[in-house]
Amino acid sequence: MCSLNLATPKKLEAREQGLSRNSLERKMSFRGRGGFNQGHGGGSFGRGGGRGGSDFGQEGFNKGGFDQGPPETVVGPAQNQMPSPTGYEFCPPNYSVPSGPFPQVQNKANPPHLNTQFSSGYYSAVYPMNTPNVVMPNVGPAALNTQRGPLYHKLPSGSYPPGSTLEPSQGVTVSSSPQLPPVHTGTAQPYSTFSGHYDTSAAHCATSSFIPQGYPPLSGHYTVQTAYSSIYPNVSYSPMPVSSQYGQRFTSQNIPAVGQFSDNMLPAHKSTVSHPSQYDAVSWAATSQPPATDVLNRNHTGPLSSENNQKRAVFASDTSSHLANQNIVSRPGTKLPTVSSAGTASIGHLPTVNQVVDSAPTVPPVQLPEPPLQEGIESSSTTSSASPVPNNYDALEGGGYPVSHAAKPFGFGYPSLMPGYQTAAPPVSGTHSDNPAFHTGCQPYTQQYPAINQLSSSLGGLSLQQPECSRPVNLSQDRNILPNTPVPTPVPNLNSELKKLNCSPDLFRCTLTNVPQTQSLLNKAKLPLGLLLHPFRDLTQLPVITSSTIVRCRSCRTYINPFVSFIDQRRWKCNLCYRVNDVPEEFMYNPLTRSYGEPQKRPEVQNSTVEFIASSDYMLRPPQPAVYLFVLDVSHNGVESGYLNIVCQSLLENLDKLPGDSRTRLGFITFDSTVHFYNLQEGLSQPQMLIVSDIDDIFLPTPDSLLVNLHESQELIKDLLNALPNMFLDTRETHSSLGPALQAASKLMSPTGGRISVFQTQLPSLGAGRLQSREDPNQRSSMAVVQHLGPATDFYKKLALDCSGQQTAVDLFLLSSQYSDLASLACMSKYSAGCIYYYPSFHHIHNPSEADKLQKDLKRYFTRKIGFEAVMRIRCTKGFSIHTFHGNFFVRSTDLLSLANINPDAGFAVQMSIEENLTDTSLACFQTALLYTSSKGERRVRVHTLCLPVVNSLTDVYAGADVQAIICLIANMAVDRSISSSLPDARDALVNAVVDSLSSYNSTISNLQQSTMMAPNSLKLFPLFILALLKQKAFRTGTSTRLDDRVYAMCQMKTQPLVHLMKMIHPNLYRIDRLTEETAIHVNDSIVPQPTLQQLSAEKLTREAAFLMDCGSVFYLWVGTSCDNFIKDVLGFPNYASIPKKMTQLPELDTLLSERARAFISWLKENRPLNPGLHVIKDDSTAKIEFFQYLTEDRTEAAFSYYEFLLHIQQQICRG
Repeated sequence: MCSLNLATPKKLEAREQGLSRNSLERKMSFRGRGGFNQGHGGGSFGRGGGRGGSDFGQEGFNKGGFDQGPPETVVGPAQNQMPSPTGYEFCPPNYSVPSGPFPQVQNKANPPHLNTQFSSGYYSAVYPMNTPNVVMPNVGPAALNTQRGPLYHKLPSGSYPPGSTLEPSQGVTVSSSPQLPPVHTGTAQPYSTFSGHYDTSAAHCATSSFIPQGYPPLSGHYTVQTAYSSIYPNVSYSPMPVSSQYGQRFTSQNIPAVGQFSDNMLPAHKSTVSHPSQYDAVSWAATSQPPATDVLNRNHTGPLSSENNQKRAVFASDTSSHLANQNIVSRPGTKLPTVSSAGTASIGHLPTVNQVVDSAPTVPPVQLPEPPLQEGIESSSTTSSASPVPNNYDALEGGGYPVSHAAKPFGFGYPSLMPGYQTAAPPVSGTHSDNPAFHTGCQPYTQQYPAINQLSSSLGGLSLQQPECSRPVNLSQDRNILPNTPVPTPVPNLNSELKKLNCSPDLFRCTLTNVPQTQSLLNKAKLPLGLLLHPFRDLTQLPVITSSTIVRCRSCRTYINPFVSFIDQRRWKCNLCYRVNDVPEEFMYNPLTRSYGEPQKRPEVQNSTVEFIASSDYMLRPPQPAVYLFVLDVSHNGVESGYLNIVCQSLLENLDKLPGDSRTRLGFITFDSTVHFYNLQEGLSQPQMLIVSDIDDIFLPTPDSLLVNLHESQELIKDLLNALPNMFLDTRETHSSLGPALQAASKLMSPTGGRISVFQTQLPSLGAGRLQSREDPNQRSSMAVVQHLGPATDFYKKLALDCSGQQTAVDLFLLSSQYSDLASLACMSKYSAGCIYYYPSFHHIHNPSEADKLQKDLKRYFTRKIGFEAVMRIRCTKGFSIHTFHGNFFVRSTDLLSLANINPDAGFAVQMSIEENLTDTSLACFQTALLYTSSKGERRVRVHTLCLPVVNSLTDVYAGADVQAIICLIANMAVDRSISSSLPDARDALVNAVVDSLSSYNSTISNLQQSTMMAPNSLKLFPLFILALLKQKAFRTGTSTRLDDRVYAMCQMKTQPLVHLMKMIHPNLYRIDRLTEETAIHVNDSIVPQPTLQQLSAEKLTREAAFLMDCGSVFYLWVGTSCDNFIKDVLGFPNYASIPKKMTQLPELDTLLSERARAFISWLKENRPLNPGLHVIKDDSTAKIEFFQYLTEDRTEAAFSYYEFLLHIQQQICRG
């Protein structure tokens, strides 16, 4: 054992600069307590005074509640409440650039109880930002004769001047052990860290320090080379033709700078289109269509009858640069700085080798070329390369609608809050002429597609809603309303053809399957309008289109879908903006029938969910390799819990199953009171450990060898994983320097992006981001708990924004038996599009069920598919306004979500309002487009399209209500209300939501007796689900709920897809001691029984029965004392008394009942994001209390029974 302290001069300022980043201070307006506000005036309940109403109109200001209309607040960069982008765009004549780095917004004072440093807003609005005195020219396509707007307002604050030098850091401690001789670093090496203040003038976006796909190199604190061929010599990107029938194409080696346009973009020749090779048909050629000339045409207020659309000026052009990426400058060629390694040491029993580098190399000045000013040209409706190279993700995927000047309704938004995501205006992005060309061909399909008629003729197929949906139900008399089978999903009232083509509700569903024609009608219904999405869900059958032509609307950039109408064989009308577009020549060929002239039978028009293989025009940089970095807590608490062995063993078992290709890279960082790095470079005989003890000035000792190729260094990686669990067995280090470890991880991942997996077991206690305990068990049920639902520091939020800008997501695994302030730690995942896993009371010996759950969760986590560098945009029929988003992501513009990672377990929700009456259409359509890079390096676009009828009757609106979607959207809104206001306020709003909707419905029924409370059949479960929500961990009162448990439940509500969230809110209870095959289903080769659902009430539990409760993430098996046959045949014990207190698994017994029970439970577990643990409940079981708290219909510690809750609602309605 040896120890050596190296005192070296402190290096120049190269630390993370993000801690002083400025942003808009959150400005909140509150409505008081309860209810929702749904937008335009009118339709408010006039109860006034006493109870806070859930008003959806202008009168709701004094009543309060969930706001459901357009937002009127402005939030910081982590939120999505954003004014319209004003970067590189076409501005109206009366537009003026804000004088400061932020737009001028109406000031709304924060409530006194939120005027703290980290509650209502993280950043000071008056923070002085140093900006280089650089003047950038205003660049715009002069050929379009449009007004030029400012290209950029600011450049990154703080770039390395030429010749800057990083000097050795001070305070690096060297220590070693016989088991793992560490090599102690004494030199600060150059590394690529993150910088760039959030200096957007309108869009609050994290500035990237990486070179995003297709971006020119950034000017900031850290520069990264652009010669990708030198980094990845085995990957070649063949150059594209210089020109096509649509204009110039750019290769990854020849990409103009942001805001520049290419010469020679006029069509120069006609190209030959190849026959899709996958269908073995004879090659054919077709003359290309001449390019259209009105790419900047925009949608009009109603359907158009001809293809000639009038042009008009707009705010944002197809080449608009939303300010997420305004910190970009072009300079002469970039070189990757060379970095020499610091001292190293081999893991094992080799003697320690100490190497000290006397001085750090200097960072060479970076110069990048400035291309000459060029001009753009309009493009056709197909996605070829006619447009200038997109310079940001907004331009990449294509814009939405132009700015709408319709009057904004009062209270246009849900109250702003820390984790809520809102925009400051309806979708305002311009059209983008990003028309990439795709590889010819279409993959074969096994399914048969039904023939589709033109939409104009199919509108007549609408029929009256089924009477069952609108049949009144007397809730006062019919208490047992829970169906015996799972609640069915409402089917939109469309004709049979459109029903077959509509998007699956598992992927895309609306709270109202009958969309109100006007905002006033929506206000009267007192129901929220929103969408719930599961865009990256695992699918067994997904049409993949590899054709070279992606047909999109030239105005709103909607992807062609089953709900467009073909005017003739050469023209189609967009179902969102009603523009008439040309059908490209290649689209005339149908790869399924191998026939020509049937565009309406193409797979894109026969499937509401499709995935396109995208070309290089959908890339802002060449696809990066899949990079996975693991950050592990090796303090005494972490080692003693035993998680390290489970993680390492699981990773060893699934190492070859990690999503990726031959370029996949891995890295490891461990931390306690210091930060440990591991050199796994190919050629070493053993892994080498490098320790950095100066956690206040963290740096990367050897940046080039910490992330290694998985296949080239696989043996070293396996050696490290085998050694890690035993390396720290004797540690007595109790401190945790999580913050510095995350800073190092962010710097290490900055060049490529990827995924950081953080494993934490205690409260961070050292360095940046250290936290102190804020939980007082005696105050859990009081108002004081509300202030602790938000973060204690903005460190983790800012770090997440840095990571998001680098296309890095942070996933958090919290395995702690003590309070760990999840409210603060969760920010690292919330704002970087990551995931949160929580294992309370984790211990591999004392709590084996949690250890087993972790192992199974890790198996799915390591092997599930993943998408990198994703963006998602939601488009809708003209007249709608999407204003609030829920989930884990970052918002780059008003309707564009940035997702550093996307996984199949992530769910999202959005709130909408009706800005313009839908009187000119019978259908409302919504489309979401998810652009991502697969783990194999393919750029893909997954598109989902949903079509719903528009109605003008309040009865029809209620008949089409989707109660499960409504509950899930309200749950998201209630989480935001809890954090922005208070937990009692959110609970009041939940009650008022059901009171207002039922009160409105009862007002439509004539001759209604005062003692009765009626509900439409579609909403008969609304009160029951609201009561279940009130008793859920996130919102229940009482001292039994720990703060971390409550925060985790809120995080789950914001990210879980609907099907899993509903089980979390209202569990399913089955009787499983009498499983039969009468109603069984056949899954593969097994028979799965289907027992009926039971009411969540203790009166349903009998001594002679056994019941299984499915809570989503956990199963409870309640066993009656006299259920002898079940105990013997399923549990394997002779009697009730012999059942152990902690039983978490069912034995595999050779009995019919055992086989059926295990088959049913296994079937329930399929496709779960988290592996549910099983707890057998006895009278003396520790989980008994938790089980009975899920019995929604019974009275609990501080909540009504279902019957009492109905009486309470009825009283509130009568008072109104």
